Amino acid sequence: MAILLAERPGATIDLVESNGKKAAFLVSALGGLGEKAKVHHSRIEDAPPIVGSVEVVTARALAPLPKLLGLASPWLCAGARALFHKGRDYRSEIEESTHDWQFDLVEHRSRIDPEGVILDIRNLRRLQSVAGN
Repeated sequence: MAILLAERPGATIDLVESNGKKAAFLVSALGGLGEKAKVHHSRIEDAPPIVGSVEVVTARALAPLPKLLGLASPWLCAGARALFHKGRDYRSEIEESTHDWQFDLVEHRSRIDPEGVILDIRNLRRLQSVAGN
């Protein structure tokens, strides 16, 4: 994505990677893009103050959707959009997520995985817990 955005004025991408070797690889691979791409060697839980405000959050194979929404909530609850690739069990992940979250959802069929989708999530809001539950 950083390469695709390289010629878009003002566009930047922040990559968060907790594994040091993977973070170093990303730094090396993206070296020619300068300020367009920043790699943050950090856990996602620690990234919101480092990364700051964003327009779009993406993740692939990071966590089931209920946990992923929690991890991305600092950005999504502030107005960012999520684009999450999910496999064949995505419907059960959506159902489980609705116990704690409200959100607007559009499902886009994956072009690379016939059983997968891209979940386009906006307007994330945590549900208020009901006393006694």
